[in-house]
Amino acid sequence: MKVAYNNVFGYYIEVRNTHKDKVPPEWTRKQTLVNAERYITQELKEYEEKILGAEEKIVALEDSIYVALVQSLMKFIPAIQVNAAIIAQADCLLSFAQIAQQYNYIRPDVNNDDVIDIKNGRHPVIERQLPPDQPYIANDVYLDNNTQQIIIITGPNMAGKSALLRQTALITLMAQIGCFVPADAAKIGLVDKIFTRVGASDNISQGESTFMVEMNEAANILNNLSDRSLVLFDELGRGTSTYDGISIAWAIVEYIHEHPKLRAKTLFATHYHELNEMEKSFKRIKNYNVSVKEVKNKVIFLRKLTPGGSEHSFGIHVARMAGMPQSITKRADAILAAMESNNRKEGINKPINDFIEKREGYQLSFFQLDDPILSQVRDEILNIDINNLTPMDALNKLNEIKKIVKGK
Repeated sequence: MKVAYNNVFGYYIEVRNTHKDKVPPEWTRKQTLVNAERYITQELKEYEEKILGAEEKIVALEDSIYVALVQSLMKFIPAIQVNAAIIAQADCLLSFAQIAQQYNYIRPDVNNDDVIDIKNGRHPVIERQLPPDQPYIANDVYLDNNTQQIIIITGPNMAGKSALLRQTALITLMAQIGCFVPADAAKIGLVDKIFTRVGASDNISQGESTFMVEMNEAANILNNLSDRSLVLFDELGRGTSTYDGISIAWAIVEYIHEHPKLRAKTLFATHYHELNEMEKSFKRIKNYNVSVKEVKNKVIFLRKLTPGGSEHSFGIHVARMAGMPQSITKRADAILAAMESNNRKEGINKPINDFIEKREGYQLSFFQLDDPILSQVRDEILNIDINNLTPMDALNKLNEIKKIVKGK
């Protein structure tokens, strides 16, 4: 004999045919099987009601207890909120103190200067995830608004460019929330905003590609910069063609450098080595690279930030490390050698060098053209009294210039 349950008639007692002659007469037979009979009893139905109603009673009982508890605590809410805030602050400060002592953090100097000067900074998360026998390679970062506003960081894949950007942002943020930081020394001028353009993602549901998302984020950064902003760009422009990407990246870096009022401190990690040419024309742009060492056709990542640009990305080497078939990596080496040889003959950097040489004289040469229409436009612009110009006057003047050009 056994007691079981189904959805048709609830709990029942099943008795095999060999013992059905022992069934009491007050049991009610509900189902006949090949080898057994199923019965219900009044007592079993009463237990069934108790069992099936227990869950509802539990929920109702829990609700009533909770409501009673809340009502009894209502008059103590201000004291509870104060206690919770104090406990939260104590918990946060205790965590700060523990990690500072345990991981050898130092107290940063947070001040009103426009300088971020980090000596031997480390990434607080990555250094904890490394194997015990592998030390984290610390790096210095120096940024200010007058001498080294923008750092262009080149170097191979997997060398540590992204980690360097992230650790700079984290150290700055940790310093300003009152935490010690993973470095040997750190002077942090107050930062009001930390902007980042890192990673890659699609917004397929809205019809936006990776590149569109990237441009949206970059536009948001450029439209909200301030003099105390810290900007981190990681591989900006990689979602489009090489020349488009270089052009956009160049223009964005130039915009940040040339802004008449807002000199946002910027770290720009890129594989576009052509951007290294900007250091020659923009005094507050400096080139750095995350160094590597080549030994017997193998690359050793030193992960140390050193002055100067890099000309190699070692992408084929990374493909080899990822397990790419040997025939493909060999063929890629051959194609790369052929393309580099071709570029050396044609001079791939010549257009960029020409652009740098002509950049400053571009507007002047535009108005030096022997064209009466352009001369008239120049005169119209020169005669504008900007200090006394209303928005409506500006629109009217722009419309006049447009008519002059259309007349051409």
